[in-house]
Amino acid sequence: PLVNVSWYTAKSLIRILKKITGENFNLPTEAEWEFAARGGNKSENYSFSGSDDLDDVAWYAENSDFELQEVASKEPNELGLYDMSGLIGEWCSDWYDEDYYDNSPKNNPRGPKKGDTKVIRGGSISLEDECGVCWSGDHVPYGEHEKIGFRLFLKFVNDKIWQK
Repeated sequence: PLVNVSWYTAKSLIRILKKITGENFNLPTEAEWEFAARGGNKSENYSFSGSDDLDDVAWYAENSDFELQEVASKEPNELGLYDMSGLIGEWCSDWYDEDYYDNSPKNNPRGPKKGDTKVIRGGSISLEDECGVCWSGDHVPYGEHEKIGFRLFLKFVNDKIWQK
């Protein structure tokens, strides 16, 4: 996985990719990330992305020796997405606010308008506690970290993602 990329660098790389391809790539919102990690409309309500057994779907402290592993070497989730639990933390587009979801819109929330840190989802190779599909953390957007990277989302018209 691509790591040691700040949120700002990830956004710059995405802008370049959009220019080259003409596609509508972006970082996912926190809500989009969680919807995809849970398996979208095909969700079987697992604790981790694709299983209730973390070893089936994730690299984390106990099975990785804290070393990055090959992408897609564990089982995918219901949507065929790999490594959404464990391996690396992934930037989301949202500003972080631990209380945001207490009063957010129920349908496709877009996150707070401002903040000091950006949302990280997915956990990493460090801790089992961070690998669940509902875990959310944060990091400064200008900061690089050896266990944080990003996943591209392709946005569709009217945000109708994962409909198939």
